[in-house]
Amino acid sequence: MTKLEQDIIAMLEPSIEALGFELLGLELAQAGRHSTLRIYIDHADGINVDNCAEVSRQVSAILDVEDPITNEYNLEVSSPGVDRPLFKPEHFTKAQGEEIRLRTKLPQDGRRNFKGDLVSVEGDMLTLSIDNKDVLVMLSNVEKANIIAKF
Repeated sequence: MTKLEQDIIAMLEPSIEALGFELLGLELAQAGRHSTLRIYIDHADGINVDNCAEVSRQVSAILDVEDPITNEYNLEVSSPGVDRPLFKPEHFTKAQGEEIRLRTKLPQDGRRNFKGDLVSVEGDMLTLSIDNKDVLVMLSNVEKANIIAKF
C-alpha cells in the first residue's frame, strides 16, 4: 500500500466507522491524468446501494476539503462482493481455508501471480497450498489479494 493510500485511509476511516461501517480497504488506480479511488466497505448486515451512496457523500465531502489526490479521479464506494479483497492481516486470517488469488509486489520464485488454498497466516508469512505443495509468501510482499468465489 502506498503512502498516499495509507494517508487516505487514516483520513476517511473515522468518518466511515462513525456511520457504522467498516472500511475494508481501498485501491487507487491511476491511469495517466485520470484515476479511480475505489473504497470497499462492509457491515454485519451486508451492504446495499443506499449504504454506498451514504458513505460516498461523506467521503466525497472530506476529500473535497482535504484534496489528497492532485489529479482528476472517480470515486467508487463498493461492497467487497463475492470475490472479497483481502487488505489487512485479519482479513487473511479470516480467509484461512479459502482459495485465494494474489499478486506480489516483487517476483518470488520467478513469478508474481499465485492461486491456491490459504493454509495459514503466521506473523508476516502466508502459507498457500498450490498443487499440493506449500508456498510461503510474505504478507508485506502482497500487492493485491482476493478470495476466489465458489458457486
